[in-house]
Amino acid sequence: MGDTPAGAGPAPETEIARDLARRSVPLAPVLIVACGLVWGIEGAMSSAYAVALVVVNFLVAAALMAWAARISVAMLMGTVLAGYLLRLGALTLAVAAVRHAAWVELLPLGLTLLVTHLGLLVWEARHVSLSLAFPGLKPPAQKG
Repeated sequence: MGDTPAGAGPAPETEIARDLARRSVPLAPVLIVACGLVWGIEGAMSSAYAVALVVVNFLVAAALMAWAARISVAMLMGTVLAGYLLRLGALTLAVAAVRHAAWVELLPLGLTLLVTHLGLLVWEARHVSLSLAFPGLKPPAQKG
């Protein structure tokens, strides 16, 4: 066992989620404008709402995992499963709560939820280290 207590270092979950949120910044305007061109202002507003839901979803997932990882592996596994189900329910409630609002178009809302979740995960997969030496994001390339 090492000298560093469990959970003393930076949480790779939160590092990755913050990076996902950062990567959503250039993606969001493209989706919002595209939905606005097709569905008008309601489509743009629905798309913006969906992007916000996705970013919050990733940040909440990371916070839950970082918290549970400091406790135990069993707590982490249980939190991931329960967190997924609760966050899926929260997304469903967030959509159901606004579905009849005048500013909502359901098709761009749903498409943006799907495209943003999958697109950000695929984009981020290229930047994740997947090694014990550098958990989280890959370190910047050394010049030399």
